[in-house]
Amino acid sequence: MTAKDARARALAALAGLLADETRAACLLALLDQRAWTAGELARHAGVAASTLSEHLDKLVAGGLLAEERQGRHRYVRLAGAEVAQLVEDLAARIAPEAVHRPRTLREAGAASAMARGRTCYDHLAGRLGIVVTDALAARGLLRQDTGFALTDAGLAWFDALGIGLDRRSRRPLARACLDWTERRPHLAGAAGAALCRHAFDAGWCVRIGSGRAVRVTAAGERALAELLGIEAAALR
Repeated sequence: MTAKDARARALAALAGLLADETRAACLLALLDQRAWTAGELARHAGVAASTLSEHLDKLVAGGLLAEERQGRHRYVRLAGAEVAQLVEDLAARIAPEAVHRPRTLREAGAASAMARGRTCYDHLAGRLGIVVTDALAARGLLRQDTGFALTDAGLAWFDALGIGLDRRSRRPLARACLDWTERRPHLAGAAGAALCRHAFDAGWCVRIGSGRAVRVTAAGERALAELLGIEAAALR
């Protein structure tokens, strides 16, 4: 088999892993960066535990999930940021009209919260992520003309806040991630992850329930206004 054929086979195998609604539901749920038990994912996907176990075996074998066992429980998480990027990028390319429309007030509220602000694996997304990204660019801290890149002023801004950036990592320092609700790119990469982590550690953001949705606190509104000139109304 030629190298070209090997790549084709690998790509087809990856596409096959994604081409199942139950497995896709698991991957989307795991974008919250938590480790889920097989039972939790089975309930989320609406399938029997035995059925879900077969799907997890395939995702683990295919390198999309990592697993660990504690006693009788099997925990799984996305295998890494690269997998999260793949899933989020694909989800962002789904036509808006193809997405499920909320049928209840509860579903509508959850969808609104996710659109307003959420985590995209390990960085901020939704309107919150876009507003922060735009503010960084407007202040000359982030370049977007030739792909995302922190400027010297941006690196100094992170240092001044005490947000450590691992510049030796193989992971890109700044990367554009297409937002599936805003249809525009937000900041991802090591800088996006570090800023998100700082936002939670500093109390700027808190999670809403146990999912991916987040809201900006009063302290966060003050900090983002002072540091990036973001008006509170843009965060609500």
